[in-house]
Amino acid sequence: MDELRQLGPRLRAARRERGWTLDELAGRAGLSVSTLSRLESGKRQASLELLLPLTRQLGIRVDDLLEPLDRDPRVRRRPIRRDGMTIAPLTREESEVRAFKITYHPDAPERPPQVHDGHEWLYVLSGRLRLSLGEQELVLGRGEAAEFDTTVPHRIRAVGARPAEVVSIFNTVGERLHLHSHDEGAT
Repeated sequence: MDELRQLGPRLRAARRERGWTLDELAGRAGLSVSTLSRLESGKRQASLELLLPLTRQLGIRVDDLLEPLDRDPRVRRRPIRRDGMTIAPLTREESEVRAFKITYHPDAPERPPQVHDGHEWLYVLSGRLRLSLGEQELVLGRGEAAEFDTTVPHRIRAVGARPAEVVSIFNTVGERLHLHSHDEGAT
């Protein structure tokens, strides 16, 4: 199984990506350095009992260590329409960073400003967009981008009679609040 042969190198890469030594990760996960070293080198059989504390400390899923190398890279998630927006996912559901092509329709209902942890990045593909950010009222046109702290009250709407299309990127907290909270009654 190619997936199991890749587990050790992927585990090592995730540890190194965080700048941790074998000692640091083993200590955080409650494992011996020898066990972790043998897992990373493929000399020890992986088990959930060993992998769960490691993946929790690394902030990854066990699936991230087992994903096939030849996985189809295409994202096949359907666009949804809600609250005057059409939202087309551009990343897999399990991605840490979420990217969407969002079309803001001019007939969208007025929503109150939102506040949540994180940052948002957006790029206007077409149309004009009104970004209310705290006390600022900004109008962005095609080719303009914005990055902002989402702990500042913010609201986004199309300007004029045409829809505004944007690519928007945020973390999972931002995705949940922007795209799902209206159905769940959260703010």
